[in-house]
Amino acid sequence: MARKNDHTGLSRPAAGLIVAAVLGFSAVLGRRNAPDPTHPRTRRWYKRLDKPDYTPPDAVFGAVWPVLETGLAVGGYRLMRQPATTGRNVAAGLWLLNTAMVGGWTELFFRRKALGPSAVAAGAMVATGAAYVATAAKVDRPAAALGAPFVAWLGFATLLAVRIRQRNGESG
Repeated sequence: MARKNDHTGLSRPAAGLIVAAVLGFSAVLGRRNAPDPTHPRTRRWYKRLDKPDYTPPDAVFGAVWPVLETGLAVGGYRLMRQPATTGRNVAAGLWLLNTAMVGGWTELFFRRKALGPSAVAAGAMVATGAAYVATAAKVDRPAAALGAPFVAWLGFATLLAVRIRQRNGESG
């Protein structure tokens, strides 16, 4: 279907379509749960949470995520274009899992206000993100390098999620 042959990766259009669909779905889910003025109840709940002093201002989150998602998009595209090997397929699967988990985390944290499960999910994302970077490094080093900032941010986000859970109880 989307493969040229067994020795090449996906075509440019197929790789681009997969990356756009996966990141687009995750972005729509994240946007649906965002604590911004279009979601006043979620925004009020988030503002009332007792957060650690090192919590970045909202503008930082708004600036960081597009950069991280661009890195994930380019890295995912590069992986999809690599020859179909077991290593490429595992790296691509981990990429798919991680990009889907981003939107899922917003559903847990912001929509369900499940602070404990969202902290666990954040930690799981660090583990699967690190596995993605390590696996991608064997297939396409630039793709792996583009994923490394994502994993670093997830580590910081996990620390925040755990501290917010500790300060606010299970549902804030």
